[in-house]
Amino acid sequence: MATLLVLCRFLHFIVVLLVFGACAFRPWLLGAEAQPALDRQLERITRGLAWLALFSGVAWLLLITASMAGSWDAALQPATVQLVLGKTFFGQVWVWHLLLNLLLVIVLAKPWRMLRLSVIALLLATLAPVGHGAMLDGLSGQLLIINQVVHLVCVGAWLGGLLLLVLILRQSPTLVLEPILRRFSGVGYGLVAGLLVTGLINVRVLTGQFWPTPLFNGFALILLIKVFLVLGMLALALLNRLRIERCEQRLGSLKSSVMLEWLLGVAAVAAVSLLGTLPPMVMAA
Repeated sequence: MATLLVLCRFLHFIVVLLVFGACAFRPWLLGAEAQPALDRQLERITRGLAWLALFSGVAWLLLITASMAGSWDAALQPATVQLVLGKTFFGQVWVWHLLLNLLLVIVLAKPWRMLRLSVIALLLATLAPVGHGAMLDGLSGQLLIINQVVHLVCVGAWLGGLLLLVLILRQSPTLVLEPILRRFSGVGYGLVAGLLVTGLINVRVLTGQFWPTPLFNGFALILLIKVFLVLGMLALALLNRLRIERCEQRLGSLKSSVMLEWLLGVAAVAAVSLLGTLPPMVMAA
């Protein structure tokens, strides 16, 4: 059950992050001008991801219900599911999360483009209280959740932006790549700074240390793996930034580099999904 929960968390987190980032970066990288082939492909992907998010969100609820009740049968009992939704903090948050996810599916199926980013941003924000974000009460807990929202926005924008960049590179014959890559790179500096600062705040608040110990065990080990994956992404991003001039002449290697950077990001989200199920080893005061 624990393994299924980690996999479900990973699937749900990654699809929500990707939809948010792709929707956020589309107007920034390409402006208001229509790109018919790219936009059609992006529409299909975001709609599919939104449905996948809805199904994985429901599955997450059922797995939590089964885990709390200690029985797989409990996950299929409406009374038990209703109890989790009404009497637990996770359930109260998840009601709004699933409603927003359903609304996103509807919005993506309609020509309501102005609403899309607002709905997906709210959907992403309701992931912040899930997991370690709910460990603290009062003002400290609220500030930790706000910090987690900023962290998720930075991660989602980076990963979803990379997905959009992969799609753009496939449309390269009709697009001038260098200014697009410069815009992405420029925003990337802010995203990386926000990700690092909020990540360090999370570690400090949850563990009572600047880095949890023991270093090669449990929570600290998975966190270390995540850090190395992010550093790999940063190295690839810096390499691409240094080689941005005349990038059309090395399109093959650029595609491979961006795809690898995106895959490293996906792997980092997988590590985070596992981290959310591990105790952060909070230090005694």
